[in-house]
Amino acid sequence: MKIDKFSLDGKKSSIEVLDKIFSAKVNSKLISNVLYKTNANYKGRYAKTKQQNEVSGPTSKIYAQKGTGNARHASKKAPIFVGGGVAHGPKGRLSYKKRKLNKSEKKNGLASLLSDKIKNNNCLIFNDFNSEIKKTKEMYQIIKKFNLTNSLIILDQTSNEKIKKSIQNIPNIKVTDVNHFSAFDIIKFQKVVFTESSVKDLEKRYV
Repeated sequence: MKIDKFSLDGKKSSIEVLDKIFSAKVNSKLISNVLYKTNANYKGRYAKTKQQNEVSGPTSKIYAQKGTGNARHASKKAPIFVGGGVAHGPKGRLSYKKRKLNKSEKKNGLASLLSDKIKNNNCLIFNDFNSEIKKTKEMYQIIKKFNLTNSLIILDQTSNEKIKKSIQNIPNIKVTDVNHFSAFDIIKFQKVVFTESSVKDLEKRYV
């Protein structure tokens, strides 16, 4: 399929892209599953409490089994005592398994999300940045001109080197490449922006 491509001065042309990525069927159930797994893997899971066998101290019985009139107890490490182990507490990140995303889920989920962006006119493709943009003010004017104030910008290596200094301090903008963005990023930002070369890199990677 052909979609619009823009130059920085606003001139419109077209570029041929793969239907498998930019004109796929939007699978809402798959998108929900991919986002659930991706979001779950972002969590640190660092909370940890000591189990009864991890608390330091003697394991001797605190008093006789019978004859005291009190309940039967073993050591002070029991969960019912202050300073004892914690029953059923969090066990730290090593006890949590990461949710696996297989290759087909990643590819089809990405295609569904990008196709949805195309249908809603929230995906733009620019010509490669051939000249360096040094000033943040100049870069912000470009972003404002194309209404990209909340955008995920996916660049090729050459374009990234040309504009990375001028764009890094602009809020609500994430700049990345085809190897370092996720389905969660596409959902988080209103618009997705590619360069001509980054689209070709994406097609090579995901097809």
